[in-house]
Amino acid sequence: MQLLDGKLASQAVKDKLKNKISILKDAGKKVPHLAAILVGNNPAAETYVASKVKNCYEIGITSSLIKLNEKVSEEEVLEKINALNANNDVDGILVQLPLPKHISEEKVINTIASEKDVDGFHPINVGKLVLGLPSFISATPYGIILLLQHYKIPTTSKHAVVIGRSNIVGTPISILLSRNNEYGNATVTICHSKTKDLKDITLQADIIIAAIGRSKFVTASMVKENAVVIDVGINRIKDESKKSGFRLVGDVDFETVSPKCSYITPVPGGVGLMTIAALLTNTYQACMNRIHH
Repeated sequence: MQLLDGKLASQAVKDKLKNKISILKDAGKKVPHLAAILVGNNPAAETYVASKVKNCYEIGITSSLIKLNEKVSEEEVLEKINALNANNDVDGILVQLPLPKHISEEKVINTIASEKDVDGFHPINVGKLVLGLPSFISATPYGIILLLQHYKIPTTSKHAVVIGRSNIVGTPISILLSRNNEYGNATVTICHSKTKDLKDITLQADIIIAAIGRSKFVTASMVKENAVVIDVGINRIKDESKKSGFRLVGDVDFETVSPKCSYITPVPGGVGLMTIAALLTNTYQACMNRIHH
């Protein structure tokens, strides 16, 4: 069993980007600029945004963080986004989800200019993804592909089973893996809460992508020998031995599943770090697209 170490793989992606950005800097060209909007003070969201900003700084991407009050009106958030859309110095915009109940996520996502939508959630980017046109791929599925590339894990002619059908992970990764390219060409089955005989299906999988949001859902009896297991879940469970009183576990029961796998991602330290690497890659790409336009 080999660990698919997100720390190593994301560092490799970041080193490449850092190199490319220093070339831009040395040539006196514009460097990428990511603007992040954080509404309210959800501790998990704050941690995520802080980590994204820190990663930008590490590789030379300019970042600005716009913090808005929990009670900010929807209109004000949309105005902020429109100002960033119009700002020529800003290449990528992300609004950290979840948002407070009174603000429509759909409206917010649709307001971000699709060419600055580095999270890849805008309907135009999702549509282009489905059609196989160049687009911003949402960061988690893109991060999974970058991880497979880093470890040179073949996907061609493999059976990939995706557990979960969310618009953020399950659906886009199923499309990417079935694509006619080097990190596609898999036969993909999407499973979800209404799937009958789930275990029979997962036992056929060469590659399992677990993105169902239920802690330790995938057990050893569901995984065949030498499968590749990608765990997208990040779930908090109580743990009195930890200072915080909880620990993070994935959607896969790592202890029992890992001995059977050829490769498996740890949680934390796996897909989460790749998501940020993908976001940085998208931000760099957004900058390049705008330089060449």
